[in-house]
Amino acid sequence: MRFDLVTLNLVLAIAETASITRGAEREHLALAAASKRLSDLESRLGVQLFERRARGVELTAAGHALVRHIRSLHASLHAMEDEVAEYSRGIRGHLRVVANASAIAECLPPDLAAFSRAHPDIRITLEDQTSAELQRSVAEGRADVGIFVPPLLESRLQTWHYREGTLVLITPAEHALAGRTQVRFDELLDFDFVGQHTGAALQQMILAQATEQGRALRTRMQVRGFDAIAQLVEAGLGIALMPSAVAERLARLFRLNRIALDEPWAQREYLVGVREQDVLPAVVRRFVEFLCPPFCPPPTVNVSPP
Repeated sequence: MRFDLVTLNLVLAIAETASITRGAEREHLALAAASKRLSDLESRLGVQLFERRARGVELTAAGHALVRHIRSLHASLHAMEDEVAEYSRGIRGHLRVVANASAIAECLPPDLAAFSRAHPDIRITLEDQTSAELQRSVAEGRADVGIFVPPLLESRLQTWHYREGTLVLITPAEHALAGRTQVRFDELLDFDFVGQHTGAALQQMILAQATEQGRALRTRMQVRGFDAIAQLVEAGLGIALMPSAVAERLARLFRLNRIALDEPWAQREYLVGVREQDVLPAVVRRFVEFLCPPFCPPPTVNVSPP
């Protein structure tokens, strides 16, 4: 079945104006021509898209589904137009990267800068998303590459090992644990925590570990950004877990103690993921090769249920 943009735009206009007449006017079509286009489309689809009312029209369930896809198509068309237009400005590719907060804070920026210096003709956009959100973004084609921590939730992704990181505890300068060199997680559960926002991979992992201990995590505050966490910890509002490299950097700005976390799960892996496909686009392949040398077919990874 073939669709034309004029008819699809007409459907969207009718839906947004709740009127065939106003929808036709918005798309600069005669009312008779618009009515015929709509009727022909409904006949081809075998469904009714609008309920005719005394004061206009209302989308049916099938109409809502079609409008959702039309809006998605518009977004893709705009993205296509923007990307193709970039070639006229000397840019030879556009890479959409999504990463979780830990990857952005701990290891990704220097690699993005080095890749940009090596490939100045490739434009990179970066968005901060949770590990679960970004896996969906890549699997559904809204992003090209994702950098995240396991578990792998999307069977539509292929992944490669990128980096490893270590979690440490940070406390205020004056704290009961301040003199320790390392601690076990169960020793922390009597203290208030400052955590990341709900949905962040690190926050979810800490909650899961507390549940395994049969304890509740005393999360006093949740914020976005490790610098905000560090400021709240310095002020004495709780303790926090964060990547070691980030804690080391923030300890130069705030009065914090860093203490090793004596747990096997304190060692974390970062993965690079792309949508499963037979041939990677040249720009994506170049980026993955840069982040994950030597580039090779990904290993088999168990997928956790979403």
